[in-house]
Amino acid sequence: MSTDPARERILDCAEDLFYARGIQHVGMDAVRDAAGVTLRRLYQVFPSKGDLVEAYLARRDARWLSGLAAHVDTAARSPRARLLAVFDWLEDWFAQPDFRGCAFVNSFGELGGTSPQVAAAARRHKDAFHAYLRELATAAGATADTGTQIALLAEGAMTTAAVSGTTAPARHAKQAALLLLTLDAREVASPA
Repeated sequence: MSTDPARERILDCAEDLFYARGIQHVGMDAVRDAAGVTLRRLYQVFPSKGDLVEAYLARRDARWLSGLAAHVDTAARSPRARLLAVFDWLEDWFAQPDFRGCAFVNSFGELGGTSPQVAAAARRHKDAFHAYLRELATAAGATADTGTQIALLAEGAMTTAAVSGTTAPARHAKQAALLLLTLDAREVASPA
């Protein structure tokens, strides 16, 4: 964690601007103005926009995943309820007035074809999120494959919520995840 207040202020403003408007539509001058720093100071801290984008994605990844894990850890005790709590957290996130979908999907859509760093950051985030859901699923007695399928439900819910502007996709995905867990439990109980 940085102790440089200017760096944190720059990252805070960049995150707000990049997430709301898109990375390509936000210039360094807009970040400078929002952060209240000189252009020289901005470039001392982040020598290029690419450096700023990478720092933004790294910090967002850490915050997003830790926020999700903290919710799951406090919201539920049983392994199955912990997994389903992911969808409650998503529903709360979807209800936020500034919700614009997954920042990693958005950044990949904008820059994934031209920026290997952005593509790698998006992949790392998705790999970590999917691994977390597989871990929760196996703790709940399901297979890792079921965890992967539940991750796809969560991904679909994020995209659908962003496009539709509603929180309903989280509830629908949660119902489908419960169905997958139930079917998985039946398969494990009575193998062919």
